[in-house]
Amino acid sequence: MRVALLSDVHGNRFALEAVLADIRRAAPDLICNLGDSVWGGADPAGAWAMQQEAAPPTVRGNTEEFLLADPAELHAPTRDYRAFVERELGGVPPELAALPLTATVAEGEVLLAHGSPTSAWDALFLTAEGDRTRPALPEELLERVAQWPARVVVVGHTHRENLVSQDRVTFVNAGSVSRQMHGDPAARWVLLERHAGAWNVSFRRTPYDAEAAARWAETHAPNGASEARQLRTGRMG
Repeated sequence: MRVALLSDVHGNRFALEAVLADIRRAAPDLICNLGDSVWGGADPAGAWAMQQEAAPPTVRGNTEEFLLADPAELHAPTRDYRAFVERELGGVPPELAALPLTATVAEGEVLLAHGSPTSAWDALFLTAEGDRTRPALPEELLERVAQWPARVVVVGHTHRENLVSQDRVTFVNAGSVSRQMHGDPAARWVLLERHAGAWNVSFRRTPYDAEAAARWAETHAPNGASEARQLRTGRMG
């Protein structure tokens, strides 16, 4: 059993096109998409069309919730960005409203979520302490998924790859297709492979034409200069 997992496309057609080509070469049995699929400025309509065809979202991301919220409840910059995404897509895709918070695949052995199994906004691998956060302890990770009998738990959201194994449960952050955080603009995805009852995890990094994505953002997206800078450098700010 081979499962390809991608997350946080953030409306980047250029990165997604390269990732999907890489995934096709890997020939998985299943492709899963962990959300934050269209909220971004590198051709979200093109990215959404590709996802509909080859990798429809499996679970709901936190930015999907922006698109589903009452616009009056959003801060002005978020409301303006939502208007841009809606214009590009011709409205909010109805498929996004039906997305669950969690899903299981591979006969329940793999649990999928965007941030954590209880919230698209929470980060599974982090624990809040006052106004700071720290890495979650392995025991805390187990507690957060105790109600699911999964062997592998995969999330996205933080745009940072991670892997922790504890008591025969493997916790994975798949990283992000777009909007990298660590100084390398290459797109990320993960391949899970089950052999003889054991799951193996391969982190994949796929180069793509980040310059073309950045130019698209500069030309079309609100705050496009900032988005273009992140796409080019793989860093925020």
